[in-house]
Amino acid sequence: MPAILAVRRGTTLDPERVAAAATAIAPGANPAYGPWDRLTLLAAALIYNPDIEVARSGVVSAEAGARAARVGLPATLTLSAEYARDAAAQSPWLLGAALDLPIDRGVRRAARSGVADIAVEIARYDEAEVIWTARMALRRALTDRLIAERRAAGFQFVADLRARQLAAVDRRVAAGEASRTELDRVRADGADASRGLIDALAQANDARLRLAAAIGLPPEALEGITPDWKGFDEPVSDSGETLDPEIRSQAILARADVLKALAAYDQAEVELRLEVARQYPALTLSPGYAWERGLVKFPVSLGLALPPLDLNRSAIALAEARRAEAGQRLGAILASADAAIESARAETSAARTALDRIRSVERPTADRLARQADRELSAGAIDRVDWAAAQAGAAQTRLVELDALARVHAAYAALEDAVRRPLEGPEILINAADVRSRP
Repeated sequence: MPAILAVRRGTTLDPERVAAAATAIAPGANPAYGPWDRLTLLAAALIYNPDIEVARSGVVSAEAGARAARVGLPATLTLSAEYARDAAAQSPWLLGAALDLPIDRGVRRAARSGVADIAVEIARYDEAEVIWTARMALRRALTDRLIAERRAAGFQFVADLRARQLAAVDRRVAAGEASRTELDRVRADGADASRGLIDALAQANDARLRLAAAIGLPPEALEGITPDWKGFDEPVSDSGETLDPEIRSQAILARADVLKALAAYDQAEVELRLEVARQYPALTLSPGYAWERGLVKFPVSLGLALPPLDLNRSAIALAEARRAEAGQRLGAILASADAAIESARAETSAARTALDRIRSVERPTADRLARQADRELSAGAIDRVDWAAAQAGAAQTRLVELDALARVHAAYAALEDAVRRPLEGPEILINAADVRSRP
């Protein structure tokens, strides 16, 4: 185990390998998106993420199980010997062999193979869900990192302004032109900005760690990597209006968790047919060979494995209950997916409206006041204290805008998560089949 941890901690990012993987999953990707955009980071996750590797191993195991299910039931070889002291017999020995061959045909064989095939489908849907989960974790971590870095810069600017304002107010107090109360208020505002800066730096570091975890690399492997997100500050204006009922239904039915629940229902149906088939005896053909005291015999027998005394009714009832449960689970997942899409559409619309209001009303007003303060300071109409207050107000409005931008990205991520498909950015060029087939 220490060796496994040492290998993981020593893993480094191979840009050429990642670039090849990105080209393989999205041959039509636009190079203008940049070297470390969401597409290339996802390609890196397909290579290094351990959860994805486990999911791929599950598919390989399920495929091996499907091949094994088609081999058929094993035969049984029975050897026998007998010694009898009979002076009249040519030989005192009786030697025999019998081979029991289960007749593996019909519903039993088809059901066994069908269950194994469905298990492969479920494993592939599990792999797709794991890949999607890693993609969403990567997207959210990248969003949080970019927002936190911008917030840190904003709070640093505000903290510097508050420090200059504090020095100016301190001079006023010394000259008897301001009270200690005003000085304490400015000092408290500066402390708030400093705390905001510390929190933003901590959030940026946490997002950096989560980004590395989503890719499957130690944080040190991402040192020097600058993620690129074209259009991050101008998210798409579509809040899900293009998801008409038909596209919405197609999106729901294409979700990996829905397909997995449907496969689980099919599996329960096949298992029910198998239990119904077990109401009838299972046949075993047993050809043999016997050498009985000089005589050669070729006996043949037919064996019957009888069903339970209740004619397997209890097992059938259990299989019916499991099928009904699988049907209810499928219905619940469909309802949850539909509700998630509706909720995400509403939140995306509300978040976009809030961001547009800040950018169209609050931000221009704050910027206008800041520019006016610049002019008044140049004209000598105000001092540094009032100027710093106006500049800090504009900076605080930009921080509020960042919060609104973060809400838009979070809502849009929830909408993508609900429909289980990228709706914008370089990932829309990905071929899903190529993603699942990556080694």
